[in-house]
Amino acid sequence: MLSLADAQSRLSDLVSAARGAGADAADALYHGDRSTDVHVRLGALENVDQSEGEEIGLRVFVGQRSASVSASDLAPESLRALAARAVAMAREAPEDRFAGLAPEDRLLCGPAPDLDLDDHIEPAPPALKDRALAAEETARAVAGVTNSEGASASAGRSQIALATSHGFAGGYGASAHSISASMLAERDGQKQRDGAWHWVRHLDALDDAAAIGRLAGDRAVARLGARKVQSGPMPVVFDPRVGGTLVGHLLGAIAGPAIARRTSFLLESFGQQVFAEGVTIIDDPHRIRGLRSRPFDGEGLPTSPGNLIDAGVLTGWMLDSASARQLDLQPTGHAARGVGGPPGVSASNVHVAPGPVSRDALIGGIKRGLYVTELIGQGVNGVTGDYSRGAGGFLIEDGQLAHPVAEITIAGNLKDMFRNLSAANDLEFRYAVNTPTVLVEGMTVAGD
Repeated sequence: MLSLADAQSRLSDLVSAARGAGADAADALYHGDRSTDVHVRLGALENVDQSEGEEIGLRVFVGQRSASVSASDLAPESLRALAARAVAMAREAPEDRFAGLAPEDRLLCGPAPDLDLDDHIEPAPPALKDRALAAEETARAVAGVTNSEGASASAGRSQIALATSHGFAGGYGASAHSISASMLAERDGQKQRDGAWHWVRHLDALDDAAAIGRLAGDRAVARLGARKVQSGPMPVVFDPRVGGTLVGHLLGAIAGPAIARRTSFLLESFGQQVFAEGVTIIDDPHRIRGLRSRPFDGEGLPTSPGNLIDAGVLTGWMLDSASARQLDLQPTGHAARGVGGPPGVSASNVHVAPGPVSRDALIGGIKRGLYVTELIGQGVNGVTGDYSRGAGGFLIEDGQLAHPVAEITIAGNLKDMFRNLSAANDLEFRYAVNTPTVLVEGMTVAGD
């Protein structure tokens, strides 16, 4: 894997080669990574996976025509041939009046913010094996756990660098450490599975392996005795493990390409009340050690924290340069790309601001409802907002969690769900998209 300095030098040479081959403009992206993953099951090593790779992607523009190519051969002569091939492809491509590099006057200038994403620690396989074994051993010791799907521990590093023909050059590295366990529990002929995992940038922030294992075992056992519930309308509470999926549907609906194609259920909602007044949703690419933190976006624009939803009001769209041109707006620093193809749009670290009440108080006011810990299937229509997904979790009766439930469906429309959403105050930053426990009133539950 190249160092960041070498990667930026290679990108600069590639962009220059593209210009020399006849491109009017170009940008190039480098991505390199290496990782080790150790998986154990029933106290024995099952497999060790080690991988390392690097790729370069080049995008060129000839007038309003463009083409993208990528390669894993980073030898200088191979990259010169890549540049010539990309320019030849662009000359044959159809014109696109919205294509082009990001506006030069909006590029990140000066030093990028230090987000402390890389701890430069790469544990050896024996250390990862010990961590995975500790998680599984603790999980299997939980009363009621009868089998294991295994536990794993991984570590890796990645580096990203970007260079453009109109003056941007930058890069950053990030480390990743994770641990997970998945257990099976059985009672009276019924089997259930559940698990736990944790992923962080710095090793010193990773949860203790035994704690992850114990949580995996406890979750699996808690699901025993699950049954259906009577169908009907009821309030649905989303555990933080699954609450982020609701925010994910919002992010898809406010992405610039969806708005430009007019395929979003929030198409006419710019500046309008989408959530209740007590709901604010923040996108923070500068969170220190954040799982999706980034100092610049996929086009070289600076990133900055901001409210996607401010006191319930939709503040705007997430735009790359192409969708911004289609909508006659300015890009917002949300461009994201891989080495192949043009940029798309992505949020960074997103969270729902905590509400005024505790989780217990949020649940305590519910006479009969559903507490969801698992969602199944992809039954969401991004054009209409219609929502229908399989779910599992626990029945809520008289403000308390009662028996576990399974084989049910929850349904509604995301516009209504957003307006009827309220949040507890138990926000923790454990995922890329984080929510407190959230309550959605008036959903339809299909069971018996």
